[in-house]
Amino acid sequence: MSGTTLVVAVLVACALSFALKRIGFSVPPRLLEGPLASRALVLLPVSLLAGLVAVQAFGAPGGRLVLDARVAGLAAAVVALLLRAPFLVVILVAAAVAAAVRAAGWAA
Repeated sequence: MSGTTLVVAVLVACALSFALKRIGFSVPPRLLEGPLASRALVLLPVSLLAGLVAVQAFGAPGGRLVLDARVAGLAAAVVALLLRAPFLVVILVAAAVAAAVRAAGWAA
């Protein structure tokens, strides 16, 4: 991608993002206050984040399922979350476990 093409792509993405945000502000509040809409709006970020985590933890190029050190780190993070650890501790535990698994040679 050439420099000019990249600049145009970034500017178009910025314009689309701004337009989408403006459209969101123009939605009448009565459409967002119903019980179904409220429940969907609460669950949407959680489901998107869960999907991102799943793709990053188990995905590989070519759409293959991979079990490696990332999965061990994710499992350690889940345990830390269940033990009500602070978020920074959860991240550090996950990183340490993933690094230890890689260093031990148990996973790629």
